[in-house]
Amino acid sequence: MALIALFTLGLGQQVIAQDGEEPDYSYKPLKLNLNEDGSKYVRFIIWHQQWMVTNNLAVDDASLQLTHLARRSRFLAYAQISPRFLILTHFGLNNLTPNNLTSLGNNGDAPQLFLHDAWTEFRVSNNDALHIGGGLHYWKGLTRLANQSTLNFMTLDNTRPFVHWHSLAVTDQFARHLGIYAKGKLGKFDYRVAANNPGRNGLQADRGLTDSGLVYNGFDVADDEGEPTGNSIYEGYFRYNFWDSEGTKLPYMVGSYLGKKKVFALGTGFFLHPDGMYNNRTLEHENVSHFAVDAFLDMPLGTDDCLNVYASFINFNYGDDYVSRWGGTGTNIYGQVGYKLPGSKFMPYVAFQSGNYEGFDENTGVLDVGVNYFINGHHSKLTLEYHTISNDPREGGFTADGDIQDVRQIRLQAHIFL
Repeated sequence: MALIALFTLGLGQQVIAQDGEEPDYSYKPLKLNLNEDGSKYVRFIIWHQQWMVTNNLAVDDASLQLTHLARRSRFLAYAQISPRFLILTHFGLNNLTPNNLTSLGNNGDAPQLFLHDAWTEFRVSNNDALHIGGGLHYWKGLTRLANQSTLNFMTLDNTRPFVHWHSLAVTDQFARHLGIYAKGKLGKFDYRVAANNPGRNGLQADRGLTDSGLVYNGFDVADDEGEPTGNSIYEGYFRYNFWDSEGTKLPYMVGSYLGKKKVFALGTGFFLHPDGMYNNRTLEHENVSHFAVDAFLDMPLGTDDCLNVYASFINFNYGDDYVSRWGGTGTNIYGQVGYKLPGSKFMPYVAFQSGNYEGFDENTGVLDVGVNYFINGHHSKLTLEYHTISNDPREGGFTADGDIQDVRQIRLQAHIFL
């Protein structure tokens, strides 16, 4: 059904082009200029991502069911009335499904509108070498996809399990921390570093999925001298662009430029949470320390096409045998390849993920195969994806026989942003 919907719309666009004039898909940013040359302005961005997904098709004898959900509904505004400072506010909701709708929209524990980002930023240097900001922010470390924009994914969404958003709902609010950050750009090199406080109301009280004795709540347990500890998180990401440079005004990294830029970037990052873990067996604190390297290629090969390739390697360390909600002590490899076909609006892709964690007997695996249909680039597109997860009890749970339940699902997304 999802496949039919995708290609029916594509056929409809061709009929319109044959029977009449091509619709006007031109786009201008929603920008309010505050002076004549536009150097002082307020910019607005609005986007919705509506999904239709099947149930888990890997479950034996399961009847096909389709569920509609609002994956994201967001509003973002930022203002710059001086080259020296910027203010940004971003709010919205995530994952509104039939199971968490409420009768009046304000009762129960549904995912209603909440604050995603709220920060202020000052330019310290006379060039772009140093900016300092603070608040609820998204200037993250570790990998490019940890800083991924949700407006222009090459794939349907960030890879799940969310290894790049490894702190999501564990120490942060939907991938955002409260803290301060510094960012800068020196020629082809740019950087971002941050010092944050961990959130105290997420999944950190969970003991993980293995019997390691570790709990991610070290900041709630005083040290041997009765002093608070584990209250700081440090993260950073460093990138070098060999060809075209990428923007750093906002933290949201582009998934694909669809042939409008020629980008090859290498990056490395870290995430450190001293005394973030507590071992109930040794009665000692332990550190969280993650490191990663990645590479990103996005370029035209000919006329009106685009090749997209991304790969990352992450080394997670929460302590011996610990498996978190998204990552786990051990390593994770992720890769994706997509190609926008010349002279068409279609971009097929494949993405994979493999996690080798001490606490699991076998590697976890993810394979996503999909296709984008660009009505107007990333501003209006449909994405159809076949999504699979294997050997991961965090996602599929267990069968009645005690085996790990795999996940197989078809997902269709309608995405519009203005």
